[in-house]
Amino acid sequence: MDQTTSHSADASAAAAAGTEGSARRYATGRQYELRRGDALAVVTELAAGLRLYSRGGTQLTEGYGDAQIPPGASGITLAPWANRVEDGIWHLDGKKQQLDITEVSRNNASHGLLRNASYGLVDESQFSVTLEAVIFPQHGYPFLLRHRVRYELAGDLGLVVRQTLINDSQAPAPCVLGAHPYLRLGELPSEELTVTVGAGTRIVADARGIPRSSEPVDGDYDLRGGRLVGGLDIDSAYTDLEFDGGIARHTLRAPDGRSVSLWQDENCRYVHVFVTTNFPGRAKAVAIEPMTGPANAFNSGDGLRWLAPGEEFSMSWGISAALESGVSHPGATGES
Repeated sequence: MDQTTSHSADASAAAAAGTEGSARRYATGRQYELRRGDALAVVTELAAGLRLYSRGGTQLTEGYGDAQIPPGASGITLAPWANRVEDGIWHLDGKKQQLDITEVSRNNASHGLLRNASYGLVDESQFSVTLEAVIFPQHGYPFLLRHRVRYELAGDLGLVVRQTLINDSQAPAPCVLGAHPYLRLGELPSEELTVTVGAGTRIVADARGIPRSSEPVDGDYDLRGGRLVGGLDIDSAYTDLEFDGGIARHTLRAPDGRSVSLWQDENCRYVHVFVTTNFPGRAKAVAIEPMTGPANAFNSGDGLRWLAPGEEFSMSWGISAALESGVSHPGATGES
């Protein structure tokens, strides 16, 4: 499959769905296809990732080829931490914990422990699929948890994602949840779109992506009024999000008024915005990443949750779109 052609990515991902047991293999494992009305979502066994979400044939997330792992962590879910842990080191009851270094260039532990994990099927219906993977005790994280991810195409055809961590350990376990979707609007170059993020505070990070301070948004980092993607070079987390009815929404909008948005609930009070020139086949790509805590939360404590034995914690996020020119974006959150 030509990864630079979105229609090909759409068709190939859709064709891949439901082919478990066939002779054909995919780098991201079994593909789960959800269809409702003109909406299509493809979810992968690897990392419980979102490979595709489209409406009426308009691709709303970045895609990739059958033989590829997700470029730039495209669409993967993140647990038991999102983003990075500095040097892979944190302390538990005064004892140093050393996570495996997975971002060698910056000497960080990156994107949790399930990026390369296979998720098993828990439940599947016409419009939804639930997958789950176990986080086993390991280097730097001596806890046993389960990460459960449910994808649903709701009645308004929006995509709704619910991520849940369950602590099966006998001790409290620290956690941050996150996801790494990239949004797009069909064939439109992303640099021609306007990105709007209702956030009042930017997390200021060093060259290794580790937060060192925070400050009120300003200049190119102030996305509240919308900024043209083509003029941005951003890899930054935000907080103090603008919630309306328990939902914060971040939008990519075309000049003709069409738009795609990512929303997140109040359990998810951080968002990371990443505008990159390194996504295969795209001059620029835009990741909008919902997170319950920022990078290095295991050390800073910002947004960090400690789950008691047997306790569960969930966050919800989703994607919606307005694809008629001149039509304002719907206010729905993807309810069934």
